[in-house]
Amino acid sequence: MPEPVHRCQQRVLYGDTDSGGVVYYGNYLRFFEAGRTEYLRAHGSSYRELEEQGYILPVIECYARYKASALYDDLLVVETSLVEITPVSCRFNHRILRDQDNRLLVKGHTIHAVVNRQGKLIKFPPDFLNRLTMIINNN
Repeated sequence: MPEPVHRCQQRVLYGDTDSGGVVYYGNYLRFFEAGRTEYLRAHGSSYRELEEQGYILPVIECYARYKASALYDDLLVVETSLVEITPVSCRFNHRILRDQDNRLLVKGHTIHAVVNRQGKLIKFPPDFLNRLTMIINNN
């Protein structure tokens, strides 16, 4: 994962698991989302700010490679890195590890388009694009 990598923790809740106490596979995408949200917050922006300005970042592609299972009450470390940004899209890489043993559980990526409230493709706000481009280019 290219730097900067943002790390946040997520505790597996009972509702995140199936009847066997194993995290349901689709919930890892929620953990990816938490990582993206905190990545942007750590770099001076937030989804809320973008949405208030009329910008929405829907997922247009996602990939997850499952390596091992997380269980109820595990403490997870979600690692997130912005690896590409264009005027109309961005890509984040994600890794989820179990905090207790640092075991890699899932790795993947999400790609997001920039659209307005009507769903029309638009460009990122120039200040947001410049700030995130500088973060990528400085590492």
